Amino acid sequence: KRYAGQQVNAGTILVRQRGTRIYPGSNVGMGKDHTLFALINGTVKYEPATKDKRKVSVYAEQAK
Repeated sequence: KRYAGQQVNAGTILVRQRGTRIYPGSNVGMGKDHTLFALINGTVKYEPATKDKRKVSVYAEQAK
């Protein structure tokens, strides 16, 4: 599992799960076994999807 704030590369597995405990957010794909993976290089962020569900997103680094 990759934690919030970690830098990841495209294709990195973020969460392995059985069922959709965590949903894919921005720039995150889901495999047929519900594994979530990054679609771009960036920073991991976990956010609430609904009142009782979470989603994981990957955001590109900001240009400095």
